[in-house]
Order: sequence, then C-alpha cells, then structure tokens
Amino acid sequence: MKYRIGIDVGGTFTDFLLTTVERGGFAPKIFKVLSTPKDPSQALIGGLNEMATSLSLSLREFAASVETIVHGTTVTTNAVLTHRGAKTALLTTRGVRDALEMRRGIREEQYNNRYQNVEPLVPRHLRIPISGRMNYRGDVIEELSESDVQEAVTLLKRERVEAVAICFMNSFANPSHEKRASEIVMEHLPEVYLSPSYELIPSIRFYDRLSSTVLNGYVGPKLNSYLTQLERSLKEIGFCGVLRIMQSNGGVMSIETARQKPALTLLSGPAAGPGAGLRYVQVHGKESCMTVDMGGTSFDAALIQEGVPAVVTDGEINRHRIALPMLDIVTIGAGGGSIGWLDEGGLLQMGPQSAGADPGPVCYGKGGVEPTCTDANLVLGYLSAEYFAGGQMRLDYEAAHRAIEERVAKPLKLSVEEAAFGMYQVVSYNMAQGVREVSIKRGIDPREFPMVVAGGAGPLHACQICQELEIPTFVVPRESSIFCAAGMLMSDLHHDFVSSFVSRLDQMNWKELSATIKQLIRRGDQLLDEDGIDSSERSYSVKFDCRYVKQFHEVSFEVDPKWIEQSHIQAVASLFHWEHEKLYGYRLADDAPIELINIRCRSLGRTKKPHFVEEERSSDHFSSILKGERLAYLPEERRMRYISLFDGDRARHGFSFEGPALIEQKNTTLFLSSNFSATCDRYGSFVVYRKGSDKNLNLDFKERWL
Repeated sequence: MKYRIGIDVGGTFTDFLLTTVERGGFAPKIFKVLSTPKDPSQALIGGLNEMATSLSLSLREFAASVETIVHGTTVTTNAVLTHRGAKTALLTTRGVRDALEMRRGIREEQYNNRYQNVEPLVPRHLRIPISGRMNYRGDVIEELSESDVQEAVTLLKRERVEAVAICFMNSFANPSHEKRASEIVMEHLPEVYLSPSYELIPSIRFYDRLSSTVLNGYVGPKLNSYLTQLERSLKEIGFCGVLRIMQSNGGVMSIETARQKPALTLLSGPAAGPGAGLRYVQVHGKESCMTVDMGGTSFDAALIQEGVPAVVTDGEINRHRIALPMLDIVTIGAGGGSIGWLDEGGLLQMGPQSAGADPGPVCYGKGGVEPTCTDANLVLGYLSAEYFAGGQMRLDYEAAHRAIEERVAKPLKLSVEEAAFGMYQVVSYNMAQGVREVSIKRGIDPREFPMVVAGGAGPLHACQICQELEIPTFVVPRESSIFCAAGMLMSDLHHDFVSSFVSRLDQMNWKELSATIKQLIRRGDQLLDEDGIDSSERSYSVKFDCRYVKQFHEVSFEVDPKWIEQSHIQAVASLFHWEHEKLYGYRLADDAPIELINIRCRSLGRTKKPHFVEEERSSDHFSSILKGERLAYLPEERRMRYISLFDGDRARHGFSFEGPALIEQKNTTLFLSSNFSATCDRYGSFVVYRKGSDKNLNLDFKERWL
C-alpha cells in the first residue's frame, strides 16, 4: 500500500495526516508529537515512527511505501521573527544604499512620538553601493562598475557573509547588470547564498523589490541547511518518494524551488488552512467561508470568497515588506500556550508571549511557571487531565490551579475559576478581533459566512468567538486538530510569475502584451515539467495590476486571456472599474484613463487529493457515546456545574448535541456553550449553530449539512 503524508510544524506540536493513495484503504489518520524547536526534523522523524508503529511496520518499511510528503515549515518565519537569519550583505545602486532603512519614507504610526523604525536585516556597513545605472526603459545610462563589485567581494570575504542580495535600480526592465554582478560574486564566493532580484521579483517599485530580495537572502541559508538535513534524515530511513514544500500563496512547490526562492515559505504553515477550509464547505455546495486556526502559539484567520482565498502582494512579516504573492492571513499571538499576565495598570493580558513546546504550559509538567490559556482551559473543566492527547499525556491540574491563583487570581482578588475564565475571555476576544480584521474591516459581514474552526485549541473557544461576532454557524472538521497538515494534501502546485508592463490601456501594444504573457506561461510549463505534472493537469490564470493614471496603489484582478488576443480594452476596463468600486466604494468615469503596471501569471499543476468518506446515517442514539459528566464553567451562568461529556471519536452521522456539553476527541475538544447546538454530518465533521438561529442567514447552510 502507498501513502501520502501532510506535515505541519507548529510552535508547540508537529501535526501529521496520513492517507492512502488507493481508494478504500482507510480513513485519514491523525498524529501529533511535541515539536523540537532546536531541530524540527527530529519531531518529523518521530511522527513518522509513530505512524509506522500504528501500521505494524518498521520505520524503513513504512518510509519506503510513502509516495509523497507535503511539508509546511516555520524555519524561515522564525528566522525573521527572532532576527536569527544569515549574515547578509546587499549590493545596490550607488546613491540608494539607505533605501532599505528609509523604506517608503512613511512612518507606520504617524501619531506615535516614540515610534522607532524596524532594524534593517542588513547593517549599513554591509549595504555596498555599486556604480552603474539603468533608466526605467532598461537603457544603460551608466555602465556597471565591475571594479566596485570586485572591491565589494573583498569586503564580503573579510566579513564572512553567508548570503548576498543584489538589487539594482530598474533591473526589472533590464537585468544585465545584476546578472554580471552575480557572476562576479559567485566566481569569488561560490559558498555564499546568492539572491538577485531579477530571479525573484522582476517588478516595479524599488523598495518592495529590495526588501523582498533581502528577505530571500536572509532566510536562504537557514532553509537550505534545514532541507539538506531533512533530506538526509529521510534518506537514512529509506524514503525515496517526492518531498514537496508548502508555500505562502496556498500552493506547494518542489524542494528545488524552495531552495531557490526560500522567501516563498515565509507563511508556509498557515497558508494551507484556507484551502482546507474551502474543501470542507465545497463538499456541501458552499464556495465561501472564514477559517480560523488556534494552535499552541498563534491564531490565524482568513477569508475565502467564491472559492478563492484572498491573496496580497504587499504583505509584511515582522514589519519587513514582502511583495511576493501570499495568502491574506491575519496572525496574532493567541494560542494554547499564550501566557496570562498583568500589565502596569493591573489589567489582564493574554500573549503574545507563548510558553511554546519547551517548557510549555504549567500543566505539562516540563518546567513552565507562567499560567497559559491551556492551564485556564484545564481549570475551567474544558480539558481532561487524564485524556489529553488521547491519554498519551497527563496534565497537572494542581500545578495549573496554583499558577493561576498566584499570578492572576490573588493580584486581581478573584477566585481561581473567575481568573481562569477571565483568561479564557481575553484570549477569545483577541481572536474575535483577528476575525474582524479579515471581515468587518474589509466591508464583509462575518454573519454571512460559515466559520471553519481548526487547531487543537480552536473548538474550545469557537462558541465564545461566534457569540462575540454574532456568527450563527461554524464547522469543526474531524481533522481540525491537524487542519493545516490536511490542507497541504489538498493543495496544488503553484508557480507565480510577475512582469512589469507599464502602459495605458488606450495606448497598449496588445501583441507585445500577449507575447509577454506567453513567455510567463512557458516559464511555468518548464517548472511543471520538472515537477512531473502531465499537461492535462495544468491550468493558467492571468492577473493585471491596474490603476487610474496618477494613482499610487493598484487594483489586481483576473482577466480572460481571450481579451488580450482580441484587444478587448472595454472588457478589461469594465472589470477594473468594478473591482475598484468594490474595494474603495467609488469609480471614475468610464472614459477615465487606466494604466497597466504589472502582469501576474499563475501556473497550476493539479495533485492527487485525499477523498472524503461519506458515512451512512447512524441508527444509534447519541446517548450511546455518552461518557458521563464533567464539572465545567458555563459562560452564560458564570459558574461551574456538571455538563454532559461525549466521545467525539465515536460520533456518527446524524448524532445531535444540545449545549452545554463537551464533545471530547483524541486530539481536540469541542465545548458547546448553553447557546449552541451541534450535529455530526455525513463526513464526520461537527456543524454547530446558535440556538434560535433558524431565521438567521445560515439556515440553508445548516440544513445542507444534516
């Protein structure tokens, strides 16, 4: 039997989803192990060993039968967040060496007098000016000074840099100077990681291109070292299948592409979530949803409309600009490991500091002393001390109770249960704010979208989040605890390309435009050939970045390639007007001049997907899975009392549950507050809806799922 595995390395746990290639093999299996931050590959190999044991195979036998591994990594993300990337130098055009520090010249917090700029990833003495200049058309104004590059190489040798970023003015129009500088650097410093902008992001806007290129170089050696170690470890246990890496745009890529463009992995893990959420609602006829994922360290929220997750090309990571395509995901420091603390004014705060996997929450018994969200959930009765992780890990209730009492309850003069519920409320409110960021702040009413809830801790807080935002319906997938790992197996290969093409629509050279698009598609085909994707499994999409003449920001929208072949200017203009009005609430006259800035092309290679197994409606009564009762805190009543406890792993299609109740699974627990009810659908997921919401927006959705 052949297997496919999705792996998501998180701050606290490393998640695995094991599926078979053949239909009818077995239902997907979930595995979780504690992460090993010092060497993430250790947890990965440990998880593979657990899978082999569960199948009664040796590790080598199992590894040899694995066809594909799709892996999401936080190596590059953590390198930027902790400023522990490679020692990086920058070669750039003389006169603009400080652009990396000046950024766009706009202070992020205009009214904050104590505001300090983010520290550049490359110190000034390693930002080296090089003579030579192109104009915006790509014409050479001043020849490249090769002697400047040679002198720079001498300095870089002395400084023992690990990576070199090269970004010259207007190289998107003519990359010849960057190519020559790259050749000189590689001739004398073959061991360094080279990151030229023309290979990564050949587009207009110098600072965006500069920052992205530096980020790429900064994380390159770290990712390359990790992937080399991972490949070696997998080879040692007998793996000879395909290893793919999750990228920030929601697709997967080969390990070779990841090495060449490591900045594509800066949101590698969370990017699998929106695609997974979409699959869980698509099987029921829905094409829009919100996804939330609460893990051990962070909380991610995203919006999917009409089958398409929102994508941005002007994102940031730790305040560093990145202009590569990435899913529009809001991430905040709110997870099971988020630490509860009191600020200078005596107000209770949760996070963003996290206990992580080492030492972890106090109740883990690994040396943690700061009370966390997980400790609060244990004290409130939402978690079981004996059945955490299916009984594989026993939690220390007394230690959690003592930590909350000493550090939160006594200073606030509250009972331990009141203090724990305060922690629960604060972290739930913080997560509701994250959902507002992807919905209300963008003119979207969250009540109109089902919410797909994921993460080991997410289902514990979902009712509180939905109560805060008046969301009537949410879905907890059977695989919610390893949501992103599941999403990785549902993702296709994506290759994104961009080319600046500045022209007014009414002055467009349509033949040249068409030739540029065909060239980008050919580049995509070359990579898909290397990925081994059959031509019948490929598709392409083209987007334009346009703006009204003299505007600063562009609007990105997808166009039909037939319009370019037919020089259909009116169709392109109409679509731009419509998108502009949707985003900003207004449009100019139909004859207002429109300017094209960039062409974006995505080449997609479809991959095999895990199939959903439908269950027959069970004739058993839901009481057959009643485990008993547990003392738990009810938000509506503001007190502890005994509520029903059910075995969620044995729940079957048609089972219904009335809150308050706890539905306990091996890897997560769903807490139903008094205002919510739930039904187990035919795919094993729990559909939860607010009581009395029959007349609400999602009645049709609720009925579809039953």
